[in-house]
Amino acid sequence: MDMAVKDLVRVLAPNPSPLTGPGTNTFVIGAAERVVIDPGPDHPGHLAAVMEAAGGRVSHILVTHPHLDHSAGARRLSQMSGAPVLAFGGVEDGRSPVMRRLAGTGLVGGGDGLDAGFDPDQRLADGALLTTPAGNIEALHTPGHSGAHLSFAWRDVVFTGDLVMGWSTTLISPPDGDLTDYFRSLARLEHHGAAMFLPAHGEPVPDPARRIAELTTHRRQRTAQILAALTEAPGDADSLARRIYDLPPSLHPAASRNVLAHLIALHALGAVETEREITARSFFSSA
Repeated sequence: MDMAVKDLVRVLAPNPSPLTGPGTNTFVIGAAERVVIDPGPDHPGHLAAVMEAAGGRVSHILVTHPHLDHSAGARRLSQMSGAPVLAFGGVEDGRSPVMRRLAGTGLVGGGDGLDAGFDPDQRLADGALLTTPAGNIEALHTPGHSGAHLSFAWRDVVFTGDLVMGWSTTLISPPDGDLTDYFRSLARLEHHGAAMFLPAHGEPVPDPARRIAELTTHRRQRTAQILAALTEAPGDADSLARRIYDLPPSLHPAASRNVLAHLIALHALGAVETEREITARSFFSSA
């Protein structure tokens, strides 16, 4: 699918779902040797379409974060093309100390499939500048949805992975997701001044500043809902999610993790209390 950006093609993966929308956007950029961003799921037909869009010539494979709908096809695409896979790191990289401790309690999963075996050929530090046949690409460490999440700045656009999408808000599922990091990453992208965001799901975001403002407002409204619910009665993330959200059962685990992310951030600010160290089943009350 051609897009209104020169030297850029989007190949839509056949993996639609409530969490991926119409599917994963795999971006192919450049005019000669191409750069592939987010190869998507390990689906032979999709990867063949990516190679066709690249004219069979791929110089780099960039991965925004190690979730199966973004990174699972990276190794097969590397074997098909000979190109290296570049990313921030694996599923445990980039996590804050509180999220590392939560992971140590056995908290995993939460609605977004982790690619536990993902290991890039090259790790990209925050601010790394890649010189590619498609031009310079800057790697921006933007945790929030994932501790290892990168956004990629190219020309006047930023490929935002799952951090900013136009069709949906971002799943923030501890210990992979971190609301405090999410707010910091939104602020960083706002100050970057890109003309357009290209998310890994859904359509382009033509007004980045407006979308960031919408997402920030949404999260603050959710925080207010949680605090209001806690003034009525204490609760854990699961019970609070049931009181706040009106969702089909299939989406409730993701909603519960989103609430947990808010509770962890509020606890760090001293706005809510819990009697023990935080776990997925901790009961919280207003401070």
